Amino acid sequence: MSKPKRALKKIPTFKSEDAEREFWATADSTEYVDWSKARMVRFPNLRPSSTAISVRLPETLLTELKLLANEQDVPYQSLLKVYLSDRVRAERRQHPRQRAGA
Repeated sequence: MSKPKRALKKIPTFKSEDAEREFWATADSTEYVDWSKARMVRFPNLRPSSTAISVRLPETLLTELKLLANEQDVPYQSLLKVYLSDRVRAERRQHPRQRAGA
Protein backbone atom coordinates (compact mmCIF):
# COMPACT_ATOMS: atom_id res chain seq x y z
CA MET A 1 0.00 0.00 0.00
CA SER A 2 1.48 3.39 -0.94
CA LYS A 3 1.78 6.31 1.44
CA PRO A 4 -0.86 9.01 1.05
CA LYS A 5 0.58 12.20 -0.44
CA ARG A 6 0.75 15.09 1.95
CA ALA A 7 -0.03 18.64 0.89
CA LEU A 8 3.01 20.69 -0.04
CA LYS A 9 3.73 23.90 1.81
CA LYS A 10 3.68 27.17 -0.14
CA ILE A 11 7.15 28.53 -0.91
CA PRO A 12 7.43 31.95 0.76
CA THR A 13 8.20 35.17 -1.10
CA PHE A 14 11.69 36.41 -0.33
CA LYS A 15 12.90 40.00 -0.09
CA SER A 16 16.41 39.13 -1.27
CA GLU A 17 18.59 36.28 -2.50
CA ASP A 18 20.29 36.27 0.90
CA ALA A 19 16.94 35.73 2.61
CA GLU A 20 16.12 32.90 0.21
CA ARG A 21 19.55 31.32 0.71
CA GLU A 22 19.09 31.49 4.49
CA PHE A 23 15.65 29.88 4.23
CA TRP A 24 16.74 26.97 2.03
CA ALA A 25 19.82 26.35 4.18
CA THR A 26 17.53 25.12 6.96
CA ALA A 27 14.25 24.16 5.25
CA ASP A 28 13.44 20.63 4.12
CA SER A 29 12.77 21.06 0.40
CA THR A 30 10.63 17.90 0.29
CA GLU A 31 8.00 19.81 2.28
CA TYR A 32 7.80 22.39 -0.53
CA VAL A 33 8.65 20.54 -3.75
CA ASP A 34 7.42 17.25 -5.21
CA TRP A 35 10.79 15.95 -6.39
CA SER A 36 9.16 12.94 -8.11
CA LYS A 37 8.05 15.42 -10.80
CA ALA A 38 11.51 16.94 -11.21
CA ARG A 39 13.24 16.72 -14.57
CA MET A 40 16.78 17.31 -15.74
CA VAL A 41 17.43 20.66 -17.43
CA ARG A 42 20.53 22.30 -18.84
CA PHE A 43 21.48 25.95 -18.82
CA PRO A 44 24.07 26.21 -21.60
CA ASN A 45 24.44 30.00 -21.40
CA LEU A 46 24.54 30.25 -17.62
CA ARG A 47 27.62 32.10 -16.45
CA PRO A 48 28.83 32.25 -12.88
CA SER A 49 28.20 35.58 -11.22
CA SER A 50 31.26 37.70 -10.62
CA THR A 51 32.25 40.40 -8.20
CA ALA A 52 34.44 43.36 -9.04
CA ILE A 53 37.46 43.75 -6.79
CA SER A 54 40.37 46.14 -6.64
CA VAL A 55 43.87 44.71 -6.45
CA ARG A 56 47.02 46.78 -6.31
CA LEU A 57 49.76 45.27 -8.49
CA PRO A 58 53.25 46.50 -9.19
CA GLU A 59 53.27 48.26 -12.57
CA THR A 60 55.91 45.87 -13.89
CA LEU A 61 53.74 42.85 -13.04
CA LEU A 62 50.71 44.39 -14.73
CA THR A 63 52.81 45.24 -17.80
CA GLU A 64 54.10 41.66 -18.00
CA LEU A 65 50.56 40.32 -17.63
CA LYS A 66 49.32 42.58 -20.42
CA LEU A 67 52.20 41.51 -22.68
CA LEU A 68 51.44 37.82 -22.08
CA ALA A 69 47.74 38.42 -22.71
CA ASN A 70 48.52 40.28 -25.92
CA GLU A 71 50.70 37.38 -27.11
CA GLN A 72 47.79 35.00 -26.48
CA ASP A 73 45.27 37.44 -27.96
CA VAL A 74 43.09 37.49 -24.83
CA PRO A 75 42.10 40.31 -22.48
CA TYR A 76 44.56 40.61 -19.59
CA GLN A 77 41.80 40.35 -16.97
CA SER A 78 40.68 37.04 -18.50
CA LEU A 79 44.24 35.75 -18.43
CA LEU A 80 44.58 36.83 -14.80
CA LYS A 81 41.40 34.89 -13.92
CA VAL A 82 42.79 31.78 -15.62
CA TYR A 83 46.09 32.09 -13.75
CA LEU A 84 44.33 32.58 -10.42
CA SER A 85 41.97 29.69 -11.05
CA ASP A 86 44.84 27.36 -11.99
CA ARG A 87 46.78 28.31 -8.88
CA VAL A 88 43.82 27.89 -6.53
CA ARG A 89 43.08 24.46 -8.05
CA ALA A 90 46.75 23.44 -7.63
CA GLU A 91 46.78 24.60 -4.00
CA ARG A 92 43.55 22.70 -3.28
CA ARG A 93 45.06 19.51 -4.72
CA GLN A 94 48.25 20.01 -2.74
CA HIS A 95 46.54 20.91 0.54
CA PRO A 96 43.03 19.40 0.61
CA ARG A 97 40.81 20.75 3.34
CA GLN A 98 40.29 18.45 6.30
CA ARG A 99 36.70 17.29 6.67
CA ALA A 100 34.92 18.10 9.90
CA GLY A 101 35.25 15.23 12.35
CA ALA A 102 37.99 13.55 10.32
